[in-house]
Amino acid sequence: MSLNETLQEQKEALVAAQAEEDRERLDEMLSELRSADIAEILEEVLEEDDDLPVAMGLLEALPLERRANVLGYLPGEEQVEITSTMSDETLLSVLEEMGSDERADLFNLLDEDRREGLLRRMARQEREDLKRLASYEEGTAGAIMTSDYVAIPTGMTVSQAMMRVRQTAPDAETVYQLYIIDPDGKLAGTLSLRQLMVARPGAQVDDIMIKDVISIPVDEAQEEVARVVARYDLLALPVLDADERLVGIVTHDDAMDVAESEATEDFHKGMSIGALEDGVSRVPLWSLYRKRVTWLVLLVFANLFSGAGIAYFEDTIAAQVALVFFLPLLIGSGGNAGAQAATLMVRGMATGDVGVKDWSTLLGRELLVAGSLGLTMALAVAPIGVMRGGEAVAMVVAMSMVTIVLFGSLLGMCLPFVLNRLGWDPATASAPLVTTLIDASGVVIYFSIATAILSGV
Repeated sequence: MSLNETLQEQKEALVAAQAEEDRERLDEMLSELRSADIAEILEEVLEEDDDLPVAMGLLEALPLERRANVLGYLPGEEQVEITSTMSDETLLSVLEEMGSDERADLFNLLDEDRREGLLRRMARQEREDLKRLASYEEGTAGAIMTSDYVAIPTGMTVSQAMMRVRQTAPDAETVYQLYIIDPDGKLAGTLSLRQLMVARPGAQVDDIMIKDVISIPVDEAQEEVARVVARYDLLALPVLDADERLVGIVTHDDAMDVAESEATEDFHKGMSIGALEDGVSRVPLWSLYRKRVTWLVLLVFANLFSGAGIAYFEDTIAAQVALVFFLPLLIGSGGNAGAQAATLMVRGMATGDVGVKDWSTLLGRELLVAGSLGLTMALAVAPIGVMRGGEAVAMVVAMSMVTIVLFGSLLGMCLPFVLNRLGWDPATASAPLVTTLIDASGVVIYFSIATAILSGV
């Protein structure tokens, strides 16, 4: 990674102040920086400078609460590197200041012996809460939720509920949305802080709460969590266990982090790149090579079919050399149209706008749109065909353009649905795979049409 100019200057100033043991200047500079910026500076110190003592010195110069906040912004690898130098007592103090979801994520990164040692030092309630949060499968709502929320028992008055908010707010992830739970721990309703503040002190929360609450199961995929939060513009989404008891909430910022991560993963898959454990600027060269090479090698062999198609039609090509001029144009147009259709379908499926049930309707729409696109592109290229090879070649090129664009668009639209039905990620259907399939098919379509029309000329 590389810092922007401002952060680079601040990093150099911090390192210099630490080296000179100027604690007053160090504290002043750290107080002026945001936690996310400090984390980015520490990441640079660890990765580029490979200087763990300097990173630890900067981190230890922060108050405990801020230290935990900064640690939460660091990637997992850097968290493990830093915490490996901490004693169990120090690490436990930091964990206690972290949000419950970040605490569980860091806990899962530690080795088993370290985890057991930390659990023995924790209070029973904290220990059970941490073990529960750390037990949920990665990629589910349970893995990204927090147990730091404000819960109000049913039967309370507004004034009692306000007192409860004041008591639990310091440890809560958000206080703007409150959750009403019954004696069995089940979610009975929800209430915004604003609603509570404007209600009569003696009113019952049961009477003013919203009972139709949007919630999600604890084992739901995190992509669905992000989609629900975005669709209904929620500050937080309550998470329920199998018995419909409230076990946590997913806040808006955590859901957006998931959305960003999933979008990045889809972009990578769309270009046939394996999942990267870290950002592209930080991933090791060997890992970057390994993530890209597999699909590229497979697609190289797939492209051999294009060569085989050209070899099969050698006689047609020899009779009309002008046909070669239009080959890149035609298969490139088909690949572009197919990639566009595949991208639209993959994104529509990711956002929930498109489902398998919509396939037949979408097929009809794509048939009309792709046909229109093919005709337009054929009209644009036909005059060039006349100039290069005469009317017969122009007719071949125009007919091939319509057919290849139509075929490519329909293939690009259908392939995500096929992959989804097979249990594979539809994002895999994007650019490289679609264009490779259309390249081979386009060659056959083009020269088949040319052979049929020009054989009698």
